[in-house]
Amino acid sequence: MLPVIRRLDLRGQHLNSRDLRAVVPRAAMDVEHALGTVRPICERVRDQGVSALIELTEQFDGVRLTSIRVPEEALKRALEQLDPAVRAGLEESIRRARLVHDDQRRESTTTQVVPGGTVTERWVPVDRVGLYVPGGRAVYPSSVVMNVVPAQAAGVPGIAVTSPPQRDNPAGFEGLPHPAILAACALLGIDEVYAVGGAQAVAMFAYGVKDTDGSWICEPSDLVTGPGNIWVTAAKRLLKGIIGIDSEAGPTEIMVLADDSADADHVASDLISQAEHDPMAAAVLVTDSEVLAATVETAVAARVDATKHTERVTTSLSGPQSAIVLVDDVDAGLAVVDAYAAEHLEIQTRDADQVASRVRNAGAIFVGPYSPVSLGDYCAGSNHVLPTGGCACFSSGLSVQSFLKGIHVVTYDRSALEGVAHHVVALANAEDLPAHGEAVTARFPQ
Repeated sequence: MLPVIRRLDLRGQHLNSRDLRAVVPRAAMDVEHALGTVRPICERVRDQGVSALIELTEQFDGVRLTSIRVPEEALKRALEQLDPAVRAGLEESIRRARLVHDDQRRESTTTQVVPGGTVTERWVPVDRVGLYVPGGRAVYPSSVVMNVVPAQAAGVPGIAVTSPPQRDNPAGFEGLPHPAILAACALLGIDEVYAVGGAQAVAMFAYGVKDTDGSWICEPSDLVTGPGNIWVTAAKRLLKGIIGIDSEAGPTEIMVLADDSADADHVASDLISQAEHDPMAAAVLVTDSEVLAATVETAVAARVDATKHTERVTTSLSGPQSAIVLVDDVDAGLAVVDAYAAEHLEIQTRDADQVASRVRNAGAIFVGPYSPVSLGDYCAGSNHVLPTGGCACFSSGLSVQSFLKGIHVVTYDRSALEGVAHHVVALANAEDLPAHGEAVTARFPQ
């Protein structure tokens, strides 16, 4: 059955951003409910270590591991056997991602507040990160690139990658993550790779895992990044505080803002490209053109029948999370766009650059007819680990900054402290914390 994308007509309505958030469709994901399932899993990993990881991997992935760590020779073999076209694509993706992420590196800055008094903001990478690469319906060597490159650009000294083992791997890779993922790790110089997925992988990075002799198999991480399913997301929420996290990733989403100048076939193909990820993926077209809406519906029907993952795409596009939203004009469309705060936003309108400059909330913006989301997924140079579920209202995609900590270094000499001492004392007394003030006056005995 071909998908029927529902229509949502907002023409003539003047809704504020809160009302728009309530009516525009979005995939539902009950992370709170999933916490009850992942809590005992994480506790088992904390208490039982590697034996729990082996048992949980067999239970959830159908693979009986003999070791959770991927041997280095398997990484080398995966790279040697990688399809040359895929290798070339990964190498170009890495090259472009390095160009963009190397430019994001922050320099330390020193501000002279008064003569003899300075504050320096020093940017320091976290010591160790655990990078999660999904391996469910599809495998994502591109996500290896998107996680590793900014961590390397930030200067993180310890980088580990984990991905679920695959049951249907080619000979020689049984019980390991997909060879394309291993090859991507090898291309990037990452040799610490684990065959662990799901909530148990997040727990492994949070608590670390020791061998029977007390030595570390996997040391604890300071930060865990990378998208995953609801169980990975729930584990990240549960363990936040023990570890830092980048975000809580939900189902992928695309929103296209288009007027009657847009090519309906381009729009249809872009909606389908994200619907291909997951039956829960959201695909939303916002347009002021009823003609374009109808033409896109026709184009979608024609393309869905010919695409590989027809059933998955159909479920996504016909689900409550997807829609064609009719608005009065591009200005009204921008109000919907900012309320929705899409993970991926395409602008296919006249003066697309100018329209895009007015957007305040989006994970990434793809401007014009030749900037499809799939370009950003692989080879734009941008990062494809992006906020979902409206989180782009207050958060950013993965970048070099995700792996850095800002430390303020305060250096005052005697004269500089003496000049501000009376202000410190006054403020400390106002907060009924007199010892704070005395810590200053003690340096200037009468």
